[in-house]
Amino acid sequence: MIVKCHHELDGKKTAGIDEVTKAEYEENLAENVKNLISRMKRQAYKPQPAKREYIEKDNGKERPLGIPTYEDKLVQKALSKILNAIYEEDFLECSFGFRPNRSCHDALRVLGKITNRPDIHYVVDTDIKGFFDNVDHDWMMKFVDHRIQDPNLQRLIWRFLKAGIIDAGVKYETPQDTPQGGVCSPILANLYLHHVVDLWFNYTVRKHLKGTAYMVRYADDIIFCFQYKSDVKRFYKALKGRLSKFELKVSEGKTEIIKLPNDNDDGDGNNTFDFLGFTHYMGKCKDGIKRLKRKTSKKRHRRSLKRCKEWIRNNRILPVKEFFRKLNRKLRGIFNYYAVSDNGQRVRKLIPHLSKISI
Repeated sequence: MIVKCHHELDGKKTAGIDEVTKAEYEENLAENVKNLISRMKRQAYKPQPAKREYIEKDNGKERPLGIPTYEDKLVQKALSKILNAIYEEDFLECSFGFRPNRSCHDALRVLGKITNRPDIHYVVDTDIKGFFDNVDHDWMMKFVDHRIQDPNLQRLIWRFLKAGIIDAGVKYETPQDTPQGGVCSPILANLYLHHVVDLWFNYTVRKHLKGTAYMVRYADDIIFCFQYKSDVKRFYKALKGRLSKFELKVSEGKTEIIKLPNDNDDGDGNNTFDFLGFTHYMGKCKDGIKRLKRKTSKKRHRRSLKRCKEWIRNNRILPVKEFFRKLNRKLRGIFNYYAVSDNGQRVRKLIPHLSKISI
């Protein structure tokens, strides 16, 4: 399995604190893998601290990442395969993030069907404050223990959680968190929120509501949909208490309650919410029926434009054919994601903006 994981990993990713790349590890692959497996069998394998890197967020702030060493990436890749095989049958239909055969577009499609229902009038756009940085390790291990009693596997997960972070040459302990950038962080995050939010909402909250309610979650981005305003108020209060129990908090400034306009409202409605890079709003079809529409959010549009501009300026010395081949590949990636129904105008604006760049 380790060799298979090696071939699946992207060699272009940033190296960890030991600066070992995929190509360098591959030079003596058989011996390296043999040594790694031997240490794992003797329980002598210990993950190294992750290297702290920062990337810019849509709001201009920086998102901290934790980049494992290449060997740790291999083990995390194998671990994530095992965890996915165990938990995929447990995860609910409302969960989409980082799961096999489930994409952002699948989550958007389901959200559209829910919000177009005549009995859905309110949306709670929920943001968990610094989720990946505040995952409680003790709770995580309790959740793991529900399905996994193998002490060796539990020990491996615990060691990854406690490996630490190297930031600007200084090592910091990790009393909590599961760093973004780690190969197994997505499945661990899904496991945590599966127990904290998914099961709670679907099997406890919905029983005590007057009307219908649904949720769509992609990693830590969650949209809740309700029929009645009274249910929304009760749920929001309960959500704060629920998250607090597991050392998490709602980001008050980013969490919003949106009322969806109905067929009796005038205009298209000004209440919007952002989810997975799109701004969602209620609009009308040609037959006059209102339905959920979406367009690229302004923050994502600006970010895509900025990244394309930076790439063009940094690669303008390439031969013309190679330059346009690589640029077209980047643009296809953007179009494949954002070219959805109702978003044609926002997507078409990208090319004219790029054509005005002075190189």
